[in-house]
Formats: sequence, structure tokens, C-alpha cells
Amino acid sequence: MIRIPLRPLARILDARAKGENPDRIERENIRRRHEEMQDRARQRAEGRLLVLGGLFLMAYVVIGARMGMMANSEPVEPLASAPGASIAMQRADIVDRQGRILATNFETHSLYAQPPQMVDPVAAAEGLIKIFPDLDKERLVKDFTGKRKFLWIKKRISPEQKQAVHDLGDPGLLFGPREMRLYPNGRLASHILGGAGFGKEGVNAAEVIGVAGIEKQFDGYLRDPANGAKPLELSIDLTVQAAAERVLLGGMKLMNAKGASSVLMDVHTGEVVSMVSLPDFDPNDRPRPLTEGDASDSPLFNRAVQGVYELGSTFKIFAAAQAVDLGLVHSETIVDTSGPMRIGGRPIGEFKNKNYGKISVADIIVKSSNRGTGRLALQIGTARQRAFLGSLGMFDPTPFEIVEAKGGQPLIPQRWTDLSAVTISYGHGISTSPMHLAAGYAALANGGHYVSPTVLRQKEPQYGPRVLSPQAAEAARMMLRKVVTSGTASFGEVPGYEVAGKTGTADKPNPQGGYYKDKVIATFASLFPASDPKYVLVVTLDEPSVLAYGEERRTAGWTAVPVAAELIGRVAPLLGLRPKVEPGQLAGITLTSN
Repeated sequence: MIRIPLRPLARILDARAKGENPDRIERENIRRRHEEMQDRARQRAEGRLLVLGGLFLMAYVVIGARMGMMANSEPVEPLASAPGASIAMQRADIVDRQGRILATNFETHSLYAQPPQMVDPVAAAEGLIKIFPDLDKERLVKDFTGKRKFLWIKKRISPEQKQAVHDLGDPGLLFGPREMRLYPNGRLASHILGGAGFGKEGVNAAEVIGVAGIEKQFDGYLRDPANGAKPLELSIDLTVQAAAERVLLGGMKLMNAKGASSVLMDVHTGEVVSMVSLPDFDPNDRPRPLTEGDASDSPLFNRAVQGVYELGSTFKIFAAAQAVDLGLVHSETIVDTSGPMRIGGRPIGEFKNKNYGKISVADIIVKSSNRGTGRLALQIGTARQRAFLGSLGMFDPTPFEIVEAKGGQPLIPQRWTDLSAVTISYGHGISTSPMHLAAGYAALANGGHYVSPTVLRQKEPQYGPRVLSPQAAEAARMMLRKVVTSGTASFGEVPGYEVAGKTGTADKPNPQGGYYKDKVIATFASLFPASDPKYVLVVTLDEPSVLAYGEERRTAGWTAVPVAAELIGRVAPLLGLRPKVEPGQLAGITLTSN
């Protein structure tokens, strides 16, 4: 840059020759120089502002894009920081339909050691063995005196154990806060709740995650901080559940059964008020799954939804109801059940080779005739029978909201032949769970609507598609009522509650092929009160056997039915059902007037 002198000699001499003041030339040059300096400074400032504005614009774009991405993404719970891991904290409670606690959180502590900080490792190990006898002393001494800088000793300890460890006074034994899942009712509703365990773990926190049942099915809801003050409300009634478990356990022992299950379901809302599977377990100390053998031998096995069985004659009412609905028969239509009857080269017989002859459709159900329901199935046809059972949800796992329900896949024939139609009509050749059966009977009880079983509290009826006409459903209920008053379920009568239902006894399949001769699944599917059904109850016993009148009995009429009757008598008052009292004979009193 060429700087112009403030007093150029040529101009100064010229100004003096003309008699002008040469200082004016200097002042003019100073003014011009200052203007040029100001212009350059302004250009630099404008450039800086432009760059700064661009940076701010880019920052706003980045922040706006990030906010947009967060708005469109799934909500993520806040994480409590802990060394080495980010651990999700807190979990919502689970309550029954009355708001009573089924699962909640409990503050406790974990115990860990930092051997470099220990004063006397051997003495510390000896002290811990006295507090926790299950620990290995030699292993503790080796860990405490070795090169390890950190090790867990116990993931959960009681306040008493914490105080005892604290009294040892070794600075290398430290405690970490924990929040564990507590089930205050112990074994009650264990198969529904499932259980929880620890996920990510750190010194200062541990993540509680669901491992089975409701806890796993609704793990996202229960872990969402927004739901911390809003417990998950179930359809289960704690009092009814307790009564059902006690009665079923007593019945299982009395009938010498290997296992048992029951499902109590509201026929209008689909709410499962009680679901029991025995043997059960304590979710506070959940056992390990079996690694070999029969899965049903584990107490973790949920017989009500995972147990897929041939449920025998309980299916006969579906054939009769569909035949009535199609207009093929009515309750008093006479059907010839005489033998012999062969379908696809296979003989169709009756229990103990009975021959009922020509009887009404209602008596087919009352007497539980295989040939009778088989002939109804042939009139219905394979296509219509399959479509009807499909509408009752018999081909897919039930939508009941626990993770184990997905494992209850019904077993159906690959080819639906006439023989399949006949055997399925009396509950063989198709395997479903007791929960499937309860949903099917609910459709008969509520006037013909399929109702999906649910474990969540409902405030109004949840009717699904219509699967039967009201007239056919009513006819089916009347047939089921006769089974109790004059049929195979005579032990099922509960005074005042008009029980209706159907027995079913099916031989257990042998894994080696064929069926066992002395092992059965005994089932009683019932609804009550028959005149205005409110609830369906399905009771199933696995391998029952009872000695009565000098003879060993295995059929449902002798095993499952009495247990169900006792259960209904116990829970009906708890459900708010008032017994219907039949008017008695008045005393012979003669009224006179004055």
C-alpha cells in the first residue's frame, strides 16, 4: 500500500507561491487518511459479523434437526449414572382390581469388597462366613489376598445382614444401594406376575427387569418414569385368587393329581379374575428353569396357558351348539347313537362300550355320547366345523397378556378329514389350553360373542365378533345345565348358584406313541349362574386318581367336578353373587278373621 505524504512538497511550494496556507493541505490529507482507515475497519467488522451469523445459523440448524429427531424417536427413560454403566432406575407397582399391591419396590443393599483397602482379609472372610454360611471360605480368602481389586459378595442383603457386616469394621467391605422387586403375597398369583431380576448392575445402582409373566410382558410400561405414580391395574382379584389357590391345592392333593389349573373368567368383559397353575413358586425366590426332562414338571410351567391338552368331552357342546345354530337340529331332535360306527376305517366307540340308542341332542350332551356328537359333526361338515372353532380362537395362542401365553400353540390336524371332524367333536385330535376352553365357553355364556381373555382391568363389556346366535347359545346353556342336574357332573351342583357345565376325560398321550392306559387329563368347564351367566370356570387336573366305592376313579365327574363345585361355592360370594334361594314349603298355618 502506497501512503500519500501529509505535506507533499510540490503542493506546499505551489500554495506558498500563491499566498495560501499550506496547513490546509495537511489537514485535508489527514481527513482522507482517516476515512480510508474507517472504511477498512468497517469492511473487517462486516466480514466478521457475516461469519458469526453463518455460524449461528448452522448451530440453529443442527439443534433444530436434533430436536426433530428426538421428537420422532421413542421416549427414553432418564438413566442414573454409575461407574462403568448407565442404569435405569424405578419400576411401577402392580395392583389387583381393588388396588391391592401385588408387586412393588423395596430398598435394600448389595455387598462388595475392595481387597486393597482391607485391613485383615482373613478375619473379614471368617466374619462373612458366619453371616453368610453359603459362602466358600477358601474362595473368599483367595480373592481377598490375591490381585483382585473388586468383587461382588452378595447382590442383595437384609438390613440385619448389613448391620452384621458393618460390625466387622473392615473398610474394604462396602455397600451399594439397591432397589429390588418385592412380591408381598409370596406364591399368590406367581404364574401371572412371573418375576423380575437384575439387568445392568453397577456399584451404586442396579436395573430391575421383568423375566416372566406380567413383569416381562409390560416391562416397557413398568420401567417408564412417566408411569411411576400410575400402577399397572390387573383384572385379578387378590381375595378370589387366594381362595382359588387354596381350594385347588387341596383338591389336587385329595385327587392325587400331578398338577392342576383353573381359570375364572368374566364372560362379558373377558377379565380373568383368577388363574391358578399348580405346582407354583415364590417369585421372590424364582427357581431356575429345567434344562432336561419334561417342561411340565417344572413349577415355572403355566398349565393354564402353556399346557396344551386334549380336553375331551368338554368340546361336545361346541358341536351341539353349532348344529343348532345352523338349523340342522334343535335340543329335542332325535339322533341315533347306536353302533357300530366306523369313519375312515376307524371305529367310534362310547365310554365303557355303552350304547345309548336313539336319544335327543340334549341327551347326547347329558350322557356324553361320542357317536352322537360325531354324527352331528358329519352333518355340520369339515369346512364349517373348522371355521367355527377358528372363530372361537382355537387355532392360535390366546391373546392373554403374559409372555407364556405365546407358547400355548394349539395342535390341530394337518388334514381336516371326516375322521378329524368326528374325533374333534368329542375333544380328541385337537389340543388346546384351559384358557382357550374358557374363552370358548364364555361365548356360550354371553349370548354368542367371542370375548378375548385379558389380565387387564376393564370397565365395560368387550364383546368381539358374534360366533353364535343368541338362541343357539341359550340352547347350549340349557344342555350344560342338564349335565349338572341329571348327567355326568352331578357332583357339580352348588345350591343357589345354578351351575352348568361339561365334563371331559382324555387319555394322556405317551411320548413314545399312543396313549397311557392309566393317565388322564380330567376337566370340568362350567358357567354360573346358568340363568344369567356371569363367570366361566375351567378346572383341569393332571393324572388324578381317587378311590371311591371301592374302585379307582379317574374321570372328571369324580375328580375335577367336586373340586370345581367347592371352588364355586367358595368364590361366588366373594364375587358379589347372591345365592338364588328356592322357595320352600310354608308351614301349615291357617289364617282366620274375626
